[in-house]
Amino acid sequence: MTENQHKINQLFSAVERLLKKQESISSDIELLRNEIQKVQDSEPKVETVQQQIPKEEVTTPPVSEPLKEEKVSTPTPVPTSSFEEQQITTSHKTETKRTIPPTKKPRTKNELEKFIGENLINKIGIAITVIGVALGTKYSIENDLVSPLTRIILGYLAGIGLLGFGIKLKKKYENYSAVLVSGAIAIMYFITFSAYNFYELIPQTIAFVFMVIFTIFSVIAAINYNKQIIAHIGLVGAYAVPFLLNDGSGKVAVLLSYMSIINIGILIISFKKYWKPLFYSSFGLTWVIFLAWFAAEYQQQEHFNLACIFLTTFFVIFYVTFLAYKLIKNEKFGIENIVLLLINSFIFYGLGYAILSGHETGKELLGVFTLCNAIIHFVVSVVIYRKKLADKNLFYLVAGLVLVFITITIPVQLDGNWVTLLWAAEAVLLFWIGRAQKITVYEKLSYIVMAIAFFSLVHDWFAAYNSYGYAYTKVPFTSIFNIHFLTSLLVIAAFGGIQYINSDKKYTPAFGKKNGLTKIISFLIPAALIFISYFAVRFEIVNYWDQLFNNSSVSLETDGDTFANQYSNYSLWNFKSIWTLNYSLLFFSILAFVNLKKIKNTSLTYISLGLLTLVILIFLISGLYELSELRETYLDKASSKYFVRGFFYIGIRYVSFMFLALAIFLSYQLIRQDSIKKKIHIPFEILFHITILWVLSSELIHWMDMGASEQSYKLGLSILWGVYALFLIGLGIWKKKQYLRIGAITLFGITLIKLFVYDIAHLNTISKTIVFVSLGVLLLIISFLYNKYKSTITNETTD
Repeated sequence: MTENQHKINQLFSAVERLLKKQESISSDIELLRNEIQKVQDSEPKVETVQQQIPKEEVTTPPVSEPLKEEKVSTPTPVPTSSFEEQQITTSHKTETKRTIPPTKKPRTKNELEKFIGENLINKIGIAITVIGVALGTKYSIENDLVSPLTRIILGYLAGIGLLGFGIKLKKKYENYSAVLVSGAIAIMYFITFSAYNFYELIPQTIAFVFMVIFTIFSVIAAINYNKQIIAHIGLVGAYAVPFLLNDGSGKVAVLLSYMSIINIGILIISFKKYWKPLFYSSFGLTWVIFLAWFAAEYQQQEHFNLACIFLTTFFVIFYVTFLAYKLIKNEKFGIENIVLLLINSFIFYGLGYAILSGHETGKELLGVFTLCNAIIHFVVSVVIYRKKLADKNLFYLVAGLVLVFITITIPVQLDGNWVTLLWAAEAVLLFWIGRAQKITVYEKLSYIVMAIAFFSLVHDWFAAYNSYGYAYTKVPFTSIFNIHFLTSLLVIAAFGGIQYINSDKKYTPAFGKKNGLTKIISFLIPAALIFISYFAVRFEIVNYWDQLFNNSSVSLETDGDTFANQYSNYSLWNFKSIWTLNYSLLFFSILAFVNLKKIKNTSLTYISLGLLTLVILIFLISGLYELSELRETYLDKASSKYFVRGFFYIGIRYVSFMFLALAIFLSYQLIRQDSIKKKIHIPFEILFHITILWVLSSELIHWMDMGASEQSYKLGLSILWGVYALFLIGLGIWKKKQYLRIGAITLFGITLIKLFVYDIAHLNTISKTIVFVSLGVLLLIISFLYNKYKSTITNETTD
């Protein structure tokens, strides 16, 4: 038997095995269909699952390769309680459930009526009752219907009766009872305040004892009933009492003490319950009332001690109230908790600062007061950390407040550069903790401190400029070795450290790696670093030359009198501009070099290229003009008797050209990078040739001026431009660059327009002849080149 015949037999055997398996599977499917039919007969209205199981289709599978021999076992018939049946039954039930979606039972009219009758009406009723008692009392006061003592006694009786009736109904009607009890408590507050503040029937001590008793009772009742409504009406609602019955007596101490008692009651409740609406209401009302009083009626001499005491009291009460439930229940805090804690802290600090700054002794304690704020938060953070009383985020938040107030202490107590240094150091610390320890609150705070440090440094720069270089001051100035430059270096180091941490990929940013804010921040941090690094040295250069200018002023005397005018060496301002441009060319060249060799960032490549292009254009427009001014000053012998005019007035132009050449070379290296789009090459090459022609034109004018040949400016420039246009034509043909040839033709056109419109008007016959002949020859050469290489140009254009 041949080898092929043996393989064919193996394949037929494999096909037979597969057919047997197919028959077995068909038998299993038939059994399952029978079971499904039984279920369908028992529940005829239920949709079956049979539709999901297609009928068997016996097909011969394609044979791709010989199959090995394997034993075929006959499958055991599937019983009715098999796992497959359970799966189908489960699927069947699932499908049944999906066909009947749950519907929300609408609220009936009876339920709505029940809500209004049992809950809403009683609250409205008790509120109207309390208002009615207040109005009735006020009417009786205004019309003197009953004596003050009778009014107070009747008020207490009404409150006690309402309280007793409410307590009696507690077992059967708890909600209704709670409303009555809360209203009774509000009436008790109302009557006690009236008895003390308006009629002086009871002394202050007794009135406060009563209010403390009512507060304690309100706390007990609110916790016992577990009803926030009691606390709302009985405590927070009591805030309205002083304003409803205000007689303009101005008893501020009574009002603030009254508010303190109410807030203490809320504090006690917070140890058992954390009723947010209660806390928010009390918090808002207290600070609004205190701020309104401070803005309208605060008098420094009369209210200083009072304001300090109650400001501190309210701050401590709300601080402890905020922490009480969080620490006891170990509950995590959300954004609203952060906002409340920050508002409480900064209202306390802001009002405290305002109170102290207006006091003769207090304004000397502003730094101490700020530091005390930091100490308070520090003590709280230490207790939370050591006792492990809450989640770490609460600790980080409180610790962050410590850093914030230490930061504020710096400008309050110190001046000048120390403020900037400490803020920069704090920004690094916060950013490192935020990234390394994954504490997003710290990282977000660091961005605020970074901005503060940045603007503080800018302020220091301008302060230094005003001291050294402005208004003809003669304050001693030492370049580099001064506190302002040292501050700049340390801030550069701080932002450099922040950028190093930010570029480390093992740390996750606070806003996420793909968030838009993260991308903005990743751009702003290095941008700030580059900005600070550039201007730190630039300001040193500017201040140095301004200092020299200020010190150069001289006074002239004639016949014993001193002229009012002073003479200064204005050339020093030209040197300042030139050295500023030289430094700019050098700085951005170094930035480009570092990016090429070390950073290799595409975005920074484009930024460096843009900055170099900008500085080159500024140099061409402004720098060459300043160099020409120095040349004119050097040639002016009249001013040399007052100030020395050295050879560097001429030589500095070639120093500047070296910086310009370095910038052009680095720009060329940048556009050669693979990440740079090819379209940028053409604008750069055009800029390069414009720069060369501009510098050559400046040099031509310079040496003609030095040789006292001012009348030849026009002749020389026209010939130079024509020669350069010819050079561009030849280069464009050689390199097959059409844009160079077009640029050359444009340059030649400009030269011809200049020749006929401007040059020939003031040239003598010989000069005109030289210009016309020269340009004519150049045009003939250009035409010859175009004719000689027309096939090359045509093929290049076609391609």
